[in-house]
Amino acid sequence: MSTATRAATAAHAQRLGVVLALLYVFLWASAFVPSKVLSTEGQPLWMLVVRFLLAGGVLLAVARAMRRPFPCRMRGWLELLLLGVLTNALYLGLAYIALEHLSSGMGAILSSINPLILALLAPRLLGEPLSARKGLGLLLGFGGVLAIMIERAGTGTARPPDVAIMVLGVIAGVFSTVLFKRIQHRHDLVAATATQLACAGLMLIPAALLLEGPLHITPTPELLGSMAYLVVIVSVAASLLWFWLLTHGEASRVSAFYFLTPAFGLVLGALLLGEHIAPHDLFGLGAIAAGISLVQRG
Repeated sequence: MSTATRAATAAHAQRLGVVLALLYVFLWASAFVPSKVLSTEGQPLWMLVVRFLLAGGVLLAVARAMRRPFPCRMRGWLELLLLGVLTNALYLGLAYIALEHLSSGMGAILSSINPLILALLAPRLLGEPLSARKGLGLLLGFGGVLAIMIERAGTGTARPPDVAIMVLGVIAGVFSTVLFKRIQHRHDLVAATATQLACAGLMLIPAALLLEGPLHITPTPELLGSMAYLVVIVSVAASLLWFWLLTHGEASRVSAFYFLTPAFGLVLGALLLGEHIAPHDLFGLGAIAAGISLVQRG
């Protein structure tokens, strides 16, 4: 293969990666609206239990039908159990608790600090260098997020306890990314995603019983529609896409697209839930876009 052909192939792969990363962030940001519905109309933790068990069951059936390999040793199962706890049980469990009071737009904004935390850990834990350009881009992106947060801090949509709960969930999500990058070579993508989802659902049952009592659901159209969307589009499709992106790229570069979560989250929150978008939000989102551009070229 000639040098020009290799360069063209690499450029095409990079463009494809950007498109898929944008698709993932859109899907992930779109989850905040139905998640807000489930956290207010249902029992938040039980809703996650149902969501994870349904999504895990679907993917387990797919993995078995495709004859995908599952772990052969206890260590492999424990790795996927921990991945499920960090990725879903803690990250989304804490997010659902916070979303009982946070707006869906603010939830999306707080989730976007993920890249900054990961960038600080990646050099030591994953061996991914933090160049000056990448660091500047991350700071610029985080500055845009912070500007939006400050603007909204006095609106009642960002109470300190709820923000703290959400941030703890984001930290759990960061460590799940680090864990996956370290174990990805030992696991099949479909089997791993299915197993970690099922494990997350099972691990959340005791917490749901303790904090919310027995499961009781009022099956409104809004609740059922939100659950179906979260199971099929977010937990199944988006989870597979996220782990695929991590498999094929640096965690710090891929996660930088999380800075776009507020853009999609705020717009969807405004369109579907009537939440307000201030003019200052647009300046913050412009800084976020510029930051992502620097990270990708860093």
